[in-house]
Amino acid sequence: MVPAAQPLHFQMPRLGAIAGRRGGYGTMREKLPSSFILGLVAFLLVCLAWSPVWSKSDEGRAFNESEALSYSQSAIGRTVGDLKFLDSNGDPVSLADYRGKPLVLNFIYTSCAYSCGVITNLLDDILEDARNALGEDSFTTITVGFDTARDTPENMRLFASQRAVLDTPGWHFLSGDKESVRQLAETAGFVYFPSSKGFDHLAQVTVIDGEGKVNTQVYGESFARPLLIEPLKALVFGTPTPYRSLEDLIKKVRLFCTLYDPAADRYRFDYSIFIQLTIGAMIIGTVMVILARELWSARRRRRHHGKERSADGPDGIVPDEMLDSAGWE
Repeated sequence: MVPAAQPLHFQMPRLGAIAGRRGGYGTMREKLPSSFILGLVAFLLVCLAWSPVWSKSDEGRAFNESEALSYSQSAIGRTVGDLKFLDSNGDPVSLADYRGKPLVLNFIYTSCAYSCGVITNLLDDILEDARNALGEDSFTTITVGFDTARDTPENMRLFASQRAVLDTPGWHFLSGDKESVRQLAETAGFVYFPSSKGFDHLAQVTVIDGEGKVNTQVYGESFARPLLIEPLKALVFGTPTPYRSLEDLIKKVRLFCTLYDPAADRYRFDYSIFIQLTIGAMIIGTVMVILARELWSARRRRRHHGKERSADGPDGIVPDEMLDSAGWE
């Protein structure tokens, strides 16, 4: 886990103690050398410059972003364990229940004022496009609450309902105990920690393959939909051995024919590619048939000419028996 920056604490000396009991504040200049005062001012300026209150924590970036991203990327290839959670109805679920198809994972906390809702709305739009392009039941999505004290099944249900995604097919909002959430976040490379605003966390969406291995990380409160849909498309339509069966062949066709349309910002099944492939195959087949017929005709002609030459005899000389039958001498 990437550690949070620790704030600097210091205590101002009491002016009365510095000035002395008898002199009061009026004698402070007389008793303190100017070098001490300049040193004190310099010390205060350094403290203010390095204090997190005045630096990156106000922007929600108290952690080192490059370290957080490196930590997140190191999770690729890890296998998610069979952890237990509760769905938004309070029913127990296991992560192993989601094996067999790609899984989209993201983390939120229900008291989040802004970013969690923004990411949820973005996912709703992108995942709808993904289901239309890849198939309604081609993948599963889970959103896990990491504020275990507040992200109860009731609050997760309310969070999803307020964003009109509660009844979205294949999207589950899960609550877990502190240890289960910690283990899942660690496996997925998700960084979060308490802050003055609630939590600081990495804006991250994780794609997990059907075997439970972390495949892809996508970052940001806003990102282009191909960053998420392309890895899903490869996992849904990709096959380890090409054309092992008719179903594999169909998947390969859909893999190459499902394209992103930048103008419409949507994925669509491009039938023109399939039509072009079909026409190309027909042209190649027609050429092969024509070549085969020409070869067959040429072979027949050679055989016919060979028979005629054998009937004339060698070197064009008429055989003796033909001369005798014709009365020639």
